[in-house]
Amino acid sequence: MFDLSKEFKKFYDEEVVLPLTEKNKLREKKKLNLERLESGLKEYNEEHNTTYELVEVREQGSVAMSTVTQNDSNNYDIDVAIVFAVDNISGIGHREIKNIVVDALKRKCTNFKKEPEALKNCVRIEYNDGYHIDFAIYRKSTDEDGNEFYEHAGSTQWQERNPAAINDWFQQEINDKGNGLREVVRLSKMFCKSRSSWQMPGGLIQSVLCDEVYVHYDRIDERFYYTMCAIRDRLNSSIEVYNPADVSKSLLLKQKDRDEMVNWKNRLCDKIEKLAILFDEENCSKKKAKDAWNDFFQHDFWSTVNESAKCYSEIARVYYSNTEEFIQDMFPVDLQYSLELDCIIEADGFRPQRLIEFLRTYKWIPHNKKLSFSIRYTNAPIQYCDIYWKVRNVGAEAERRDCIRGQIRKTNLQQKRESADFFGHHFVECYLVRYGVVIAKGKIDVPIE
Repeated sequence: MFDLSKEFKKFYDEEVVLPLTEKNKLREKKKLNLERLESGLKEYNEEHNTTYELVEVREQGSVAMSTVTQNDSNNYDIDVAIVFAVDNISGIGHREIKNIVVDALKRKCTNFKKEPEALKNCVRIEYNDGYHIDFAIYRKSTDEDGNEFYEHAGSTQWQERNPAAINDWFQQEINDKGNGLREVVRLSKMFCKSRSSWQMPGGLIQSVLCDEVYVHYDRIDERFYYTMCAIRDRLNSSIEVYNPADVSKSLLLKQKDRDEMVNWKNRLCDKIEKLAILFDEENCSKKKAKDAWNDFFQHDFWSTVNESAKCYSEIARVYYSNTEEFIQDMFPVDLQYSLELDCIIEADGFRPQRLIEFLRTYKWIPHNKKLSFSIRYTNAPIQYCDIYWKVRNVGAEAERRDCIRGQIRKTNLQQKRESADFFGHHFVECYLVRYGVVIAKGKIDVPIE
């Protein structure tokens, strides 16, 4: 199989994994809204002469499992289990407790995209910028031997379910099989969401099947490819998927769930077949291999559109690919707002330092430093904008390595991480696009020794 493991690792690190800053942002929103909920419950209790209170909070879902991925629509969510004691809500039905939680949140949550609302399996808070928090409600009881039992406020009734069971199962699988399993799950999720028109299974079902048929290889591209082939074969045999925490229960609860499984099978059959070029030793080139993966993921990272454009460097005396893109070729530019970028330099054993402060003492940034770029200030309505980044390597070394980069990529993230790999006077630009027009642009120079 044609080796694109380095590219896969770069794709995974830069385009798939959700940056820690975004993950922390989700958790800060979780913390803030838990405080709002508890404050709202206190106010509700005073008004209704009740004593409702949370006895336990647990993080759930892809954030807790560390399988959350980047999302162009910024539609990130965090799942939180909130637990009441059975005695504390004695006689309260599954619908009524949701309405009480909604009431408590409405007292403290204002200026949201929509008011907190009770859904079939949770209570949701939705932000204007696409983030949303789902509170799944549980009640807990303890028997005479001290064993704890949990029940979830589901769509039709209270149902026995342990809020920690899935997380504990997945962590044990990672302990047994290694972090390669988590990589495969994230890459699978990138494939399943690669086309907005596709109706595909959710992250839990993908995680269960990736774990069930996981194929270990040292190379990340081979790990992913052969696991996807194994999932295709498994789905051709059966689309049924069971809850790993309770194998007596199917995860396919509606016909829609089964339709999504069939869609997943059909998409994998089609796209895996088109990866056959990777095994053609005589005819496969790096460009053909990247084109094949581009068809699979439909992601700009794999595009080779500009790779055939070769330029000659008089200084480096080599031909290099002219991959640089220009924002004015993509959108009209009408700079109505300010945009300032910042950069933090990090290295093991050293205190993080701002680039502007570092350059007051040193002329160049040494190799192998970690660089974290972010939007320091803008007066633009950033919550309504798409965010694009451009990283351009400048100089003879970049041309010699055929790595000038310069592609413009939409991330909708306010931070971008890079590393100081080789000499040159590089730069990073960021653009805010609203309604198809660039309304703000920022640039920061990065001299590397």
